[in-house]
Amino acid sequence: MPSKATTILRDLGAQDYIGVWQAMQQFTAERDDNTDDEIWIVEHPPVYTLGLNGKREHFLKANNIAIVESDRGGQVTYHGPGQLVIYLLADLRRLNKGPRQMVTILESAVINTLRQYGIAAQAEPKAPGVYVNQQKIASLGLRIKRGCCYHGLSINNDMDLAPFTDINPCGYAGLQVTQLTDLGVKITNQELAVPVVHQLLQAIEI
Repeated sequence: MPSKATTILRDLGAQDYIGVWQAMQQFTAERDDNTDDEIWIVEHPPVYTLGLNGKREHFLKANNIAIVESDRGGQVTYHGPGQLVIYLLADLRRLNKGPRQMVTILESAVINTLRQYGIAAQAEPKAPGVYVNQQKIASLGLRIKRGCCYHGLSINNDMDLAPFTDINPCGYAGLQVTQLTDLGVKITNQELAVPVVHQLLQAIEI
């Protein structure tokens, strides 16, 4: 049985999506049973990412934002400045958790964090993510490879939401999005990351 490892936190700051994605792939390909799990905190410049089974028909209007065909689950989403992105690179075998359990852990981390700021949020079983008043505030996507996961979650904090109007967010026509600042919460990404990471660590280090 692999030994229990600790979790390393890395604050990457603002980083291009492709570079971080390739780093996650390399980390997962090279890790072994004794490699510590890691949580990466990052913010991306404007980019659309399309999941493995994503359909181009969910792009409604052309603009100058790059599109990256990623290897995560899910459809299309948008990343940009003012959005908190947290990637979880974990050994699922060592944690004794399956893919659906990991999605629930990500959703719960966001829901419990938002509760601390007085925001009532819910998960939707048929549409992974976190919602406030039926508007999406957080997106999730994982890739499982060699028994390990990478990718993670993004939370709309204080950003320009306009690029979401040019897509069907997560493949759902007419889906509205929201963010913390529009719900009366004014905090930095660094401040928001603290409770989210705490929730994740509580879930994966028990």
